[in-house]
Amino acid sequence: MVHLLLAVIYLSFVSLGLPDALLGSAWPSMYGHFGVPVSYAGVISMIIAVGTVISSLRSDHLTRKLGTGVVTAFSVGITAAAIFGFSISGSFWMLCLWAVPYGLGAGSVDAALNNYVALHFASRHMSWLHCMWGVGASLGPYIMGYALTGGAGWHMGYRYIALLQVVLTLALLLSLPLWNAQAGGGAAAETTPELPLGQLLQIPGTKAVMVLFFCYCALEQTAGLWASSYLALQKGVPAGTAASFASLFFIGITVGRALSGFLTMKMSDGQMVRLGQGIIAAGIAALLLPAGANAALAGLILVGLGCAPIYPCIIHATPERFGADRSQAVIGVQMASAYVGTCLMPPLFGWIAAHIHVALFHLYLLAILLLMVLMHELLLKRSGKGA
Repeated sequence: MVHLLLAVIYLSFVSLGLPDALLGSAWPSMYGHFGVPVSYAGVISMIIAVGTVISSLRSDHLTRKLGTGVVTAFSVGITAAAIFGFSISGSFWMLCLWAVPYGLGAGSVDAALNNYVALHFASRHMSWLHCMWGVGASLGPYIMGYALTGGAGWHMGYRYIALLQVVLTLALLLSLPLWNAQAGGGAAAETTPELPLGQLLQIPGTKAVMVLFFCYCALEQTAGLWASSYLALQKGVPAGTAASFASLFFIGITVGRALSGFLTMKMSDGQMVRLGQGIIAAGIAALLLPAGANAALAGLILVGLGCAPIYPCIIHATPERFGADRSQAVIGVQMASAYVGTCLMPPLFGWIAAHIHVALFHLYLLAILLLMVLMHELLLKRSGKGA
């Protein structure tokens, strides 16, 4: 029964990744249809992000009331409806409307599933599950590309993904007895009082872990978004080659998480985070070298490999550092902080690249990394838990 539930959770993480890169891959074919500037993708992205932050902060309340299984099934169902809504939208304002449930569905399921796995499964599963998210994030653009090159259009690309989400929703509904058997329906069985945000922030280590997550996602998303531009504008790599090189950053994260699952059998979560930060530092050092494109390529791959263990290992350590009764609430604010970092820091570097110089890319990443390292060490100190 446990293995069957774990298989369902693995599929759920694939589902989490499927919609994440859809807008970026489909937008070049979409914006002309709606008669809006290409920059309007940022409006939709921001609406999705705000919804995700809100639902992440409410995940503790929902999970305690409904249980992890119900929250997961309901959230995936909402996301399926929103993706289908994108496929039938005839105007830009309709896209904005459907972006609201799109974001609300993502935040709750992300926080609920991460907490459930942190409570009930070994660290290796957390790494491998986030590897499955990478698989889903890679499949989404592939499916959209299949629809576009096959002449079906972006509408059908969204419908294909929506259909997959509907199938998963049905599978999750059928699996609800498994969640109940494993842990009393998830966090719904908790009898401890729900923590208001103000009280949550007073727990030693909470503020540090929030900034830590902000920094991690800021670094990951900035590297992923601007790597291609940096290679082309600073290192003189042809645009097409730069795009291919930049994709290796995400491959590095996915492969790194598969490998991290094995390393967690020998190393603690804190040690894994430090290892990841060290590899990122090596990658940034390679970018700093006055060498050619090959050194920059190696640097990007190292940054991706270094990013791999950090996110899943910090989440997995949350119940141990903050207590099982507080972990859902803490993971909720961690997710919210992560999405804020995703929203703010990549556009900030875009402004720096436009008004100062794209050559500051590696220094920008280094500054974020240093703050991340500081917050991780502070977290270990404040939570009273060693590495």
